Amino acid sequence: MKYTVLATALAMAHQASAHYFFNKLIINDVETRNDEYVLLNTRQAKYNPTKWAGLRDNATPDGPEMRCNVGAFQSQSRTKIADVKAGDKLGFKLAVGAMGHPGPSSVYLSKAPTTVDKYQGDGDWFKVYEDGVCDKSKDFTRDAWCSYDKSVIEFRLPKDVPNGDYLVRVEHIGLHQAHFGQAEFYMSCAQVRVTGGGNGQPGPMIKFPGGYKKDDPSFNFSIYNGFKPYPMPGPAVWTGGNSGAAAANETEPVQQPVQKPTTSLPAATKPTSSAAPVAGMPTTTSAPVASLPTASSAPVAGSSSAAAAPVASGKPKCNKKARRHAKELRMAEQSQ
Repeated sequence: MKYTVLATALAMAHQASAHYFFNKLIINDVETRNDEYVLLNTRQAKYNPTKWAGLRDNATPDGPEMRCNVGAFQSQSRTKIADVKAGDKLGFKLAVGAMGHPGPSSVYLSKAPTTVDKYQGDGDWFKVYEDGVCDKSKDFTRDAWCSYDKSVIEFRLPKDVPNGDYLVRVEHIGLHQAHFGQAEFYMSCAQVRVTGGGNGQPGPMIKFPGGYKKDDPSFNFSIYNGFKPYPMPGPAVWTGGNSGAAAANETEPVQQPVQKPTTSLPAATKPTSSAAPVAGMPTTTSAPVASLPTASSAPVAGSSSAAAAPVASGKPKCNKKARRHAKELRMAEQSQ
């Protein structure tokens, strides 16, 4: 009997140390008081998680308690609104202990249409921070995760965030039972008023509930049997600027620049003096022989080359000249 009581007590102590909730806002490294700016949940055991299976306090990720935890908005009127500036360093601290489960952390903001103490987060949310695995060489079931055994989640407000009232939602997800559909969600919200902001267009947007689905790979993931890439839940982180600007959205391929042609051209196309076409120069070798009139244009029968130039036509002229010369000699002799 004593053994049973002791075992039960130890199990409850372990559960309390493993489960947790956030109740302090940190502004530029200064801790505020418990529940001063953070909405207090109404769970009997305030450290209980929200789950799809093995429910605690009937809280499910498909219900409105997914925004800021069970009964959180009942404390709005008595919870202060923290004055912060765009670019400030903010953080959330656990009430006790540390995050004893492996898994990712996220921080979301949702802008109130009027004052934040009258807003229950039913509008759009955008992500400003996330962390997952920090060192994949370490134990993937424990300290490979950035937030493991930490008591604080810190982040910086984007400088471009517009002025106004916001709910700031911190979230840690325990993945130790996610391999059979029992991811555990630990979340809290703080009320802040932002000044000194910019004209950024936050996004992409998500809604709670509805933004997370029971069959999402992020919540059906095994941390056992070694490291494997983890698909971060929710939208990309907004770091400022236009809607959806994220750590380059760091997923989009960068188009390689098109290589410009240089002034050096292939030798075959680069004109040089040695490559000038011979046909364009007026030389004797460029004129086709066939176009020149030659003695072969008046061939003697049986002759086929220039060596057969018209000798026959020249022979009669030579005989006539010889006869004339002989006649002149005879006339000269007779006159003597």
